[in-house]
Amino acid sequence: MTELCQNLSCLPGCHTPVPRELEAERLCVLHYILSVERACSGMRRETAIGASNTERQSEIGSYVKTTAEKLSHVAVVSPPLSDELKKRVLTTFLTLMNLRESLDRSTRRSAPKPVATRPSVAHALAASAGR
Repeated sequence: MTELCQNLSCLPGCHTPVPRELEAERLCVLHYILSVERACSGMRRETAIGASNTERQSEIGSYVKTTAEKLSHVAVVSPPLSDELKKRVLTTFLTLMNLRESLDRSTRRSAPKPVATRPSVAHALAASAGR
């Protein structure tokens, strides 16, 4: 079982231990969840207005995947979480799912549309092909 990093401090004034899964972020579970929620909010706004290019959309997709994996490790491998933190973890998963859906919608909107042919042109092409 994973231990808590007693020597790592979270944010100033927070004395909650940092789980090993969050050593790189140097955040306790609650502050990590709050930072993910803030980041997702900004990225979701960005995708909703269509301000992200293909490279940025790829970065956002990667962020969703890595964050969900890390969050699942925190929820399953770390020492048991309180019911309140479990609820927040589940809510954050929902936020990540919503961001992914928003990203997918944005990608579909920005994808090139097929060129529509007029019915008369399509009929003429079909008639000439049959001759």
